[in-house]
Amino acid sequence: MRERHEAHGARRAREFEAFVAGAAGRLLHTATLLTAEAPDDNPRARRLLTLALAETYTSWDGLRGEDPYDRARRGLATRFAHSAWHRYGLLGRHRPHSGSALAGLTPQQRLIIVLRLYEGVAEEQTAALLGLPAQRVQAICARATATLLHPPQDPAPAALEAEVAPS
Repeated sequence: MRERHEAHGARRAREFEAFVAGAAGRLLHTATLLTAEAPDDNPRARRLLTLALAETYTSWDGLRGEDPYDRARRGLATRFAHSAWHRYGLLGRHRPHSGSALAGLTPQQRLIIVLRLYEGVAEEQTAALLGLPAQRVQAICARATATLLHPPQDPAPAALEAEVAPS
């Protein structure tokens, strides 16, 4: 009995290692897009990934045909959403300081853009994952896409100098 249990544990570990070897790179990139950190300096993204993979591993035997990549991606998305909610409030107005094109978006906009456009998750699935109506997800995605395609213009340097110059 003990040998069978050890064999099952070893098989489980090999399967999970193979999954991580194939999926970790893409999942890390997804997490990095969510956090809008630089790819070579992404501690929040790495923490999100570690926690999502740990959660996936603990439920590995119970997946029963469910896609482990989908489970890990959902873990990333929900952990990111919860951390953004607790850190920045409902609207998540914080903008990370990075060179990422996604840094100009709110956390909710980044989450929806990454799930819809980078990961290819259907609008209805994204809405269900986030607990939002599909029409709201569609509107947020459209607004975020418009912001990415036409970023707000920074004020001209002369205008900035005029604002700070003493009268």
